[in-house]
Order: sequence, then C-alpha cells, then structure tokens
Amino acid sequence: MNSIEQLQQMIDTSSRIVFFGGAGVSTESNIPDFRSADGLYRQKYRYSPEEIVSHSFFMKNTEAFYDFYKEKMMFLDAKPNPAHLKLAELEKAGKLTAVITQNIDGLHQAAGSKNVLELHGSILRNYCMRCHKSYDADYVKKASGIPVCECGGTIRPDVVLYEEGLDPSIIQKSIRAISEADMLIIGGTSLIVYPAAGFIDYFHGRHLVVINKDATAKDVRADLTIHDPIGEVLEQIHV
Repeated sequence: MNSIEQLQQMIDTSSRIVFFGGAGVSTESNIPDFRSADGLYRQKYRYSPEEIVSHSFFMKNTEAFYDFYKEKMMFLDAKPNPAHLKLAELEKAGKLTAVITQNIDGLHQAAGSKNVLELHGSILRNYCMRCHKSYDADYVKKASGIPVCECGGTIRPDVVLYEEGLDPSIIQKSIRAISEADMLIIGGTSLIVYPAAGFIDYFHGRHLVVINKDATAKDVRADLTIHDPIGEVLEQIHV
C-alpha cells in the first residue's frame, strides 16, 4: 500500500480529524515562506524579518515595519490551493472538526472552511490603536506609508507579532480540538515555533500524519510521514 492509499484509509476510518498547518500550506498559493529569508531581505532591509515583525520594532519604526509588511506579507490576490479546498471539503462532509493555522492569509476561510483557529491572527483584520475602528486589508495595503484612522490614530494589523502572546481563547480551543481528535494531520510546518508546536502533545488519537516537504521534529512519532507538497497530496484524497 502506498502512502496516499494509507492516508486515504486513515481518513476513511476517522470522524474527528483536526488539521494543524503552517506556511507550507500557502506556498502553493504563491505566498513565500516567511522563514526563507533570502538575499533580497538582506539587500533591501537592514534588519532580519523576525526583528521587523516584532512588537518593539512596530512601535519604534512603524513606517519601516509597514514597508516590509505590505510588500512581503500582504498577498491580497492569492487564491486557495488544492490543500485549502480539500480541507474545506472534509469539514463539509462532517469528517474534519477544525483547522488550526499559523498562517495569517485567510485562505482557509476563502476556500470555505468554517471552524478556523488562527493562532497568529489575520492580515484581513486591522484596527485603530486609539479608537479601535476596524479597517480591511485593502485600506492598509493602499495607504501611503503608515495607515492612519480618521480619528488620527495609527492602524495596526490584527496579527500576533514577535514578543506578543497568542490569544488565550484560541489556544484553549486549539488544545481542546486536538485532544478530542481521532486523527491529526500536520501539514506545511516545521513545528519549530512555540508554543504552537507544543500543542501536538495534547493529541491522543489513533492516527498522526505529517505532510511536509522537509523533516519535522514530530516525524519520529508519526504513523505516516509524507515528504511532498501538501496540495499535491491532499488533491488525491477522495471525500
């Protein structure tokens, strides 16, 4: 039995599947992996990507933050790929209970997934730091320099920056979903970002599957590991 047939069999015999995904899920939608800090960053920006998207950098160098953020993290034309679409299909069929994502692009919802737990927030939501009025991503992307509210306050994206904590209610829901799952599919993540990577330890179900191009920390205890692009893998699954 090959790995796709094995995966199909596991999905067929599961009814509470949870998907935990990272940047690799969106690379097939042409959204670059944030961690692959290529030479371009180094040439154009004096700071590392991690430093730029930190809370302290945002507060001190807001304009430089937005230069980087708009160009490197806001991909408003991106479309869901086969991985997003298949997960939405599995949820609609009553087999998948939650998608837990480290991505901020909103593509799971665009594909039709309803129960999406966004650990790091979303570029699609933005708010004024003074009056808390909401703004969409288009407004932020088109603003020249720092996006400003009509009240004069600075607008910030509803994303979790480095040095900031995750939303406790999202953490709680994610842990509950994983602990109640009978199958956990980990996809497109190297599982090196904590505390999110630690959530996996709450899984006590039957099938743990890792689909990632590179080796991950959890490969050793996975029941099935597939080192291929996740969209190509999930596309072959029948619901």
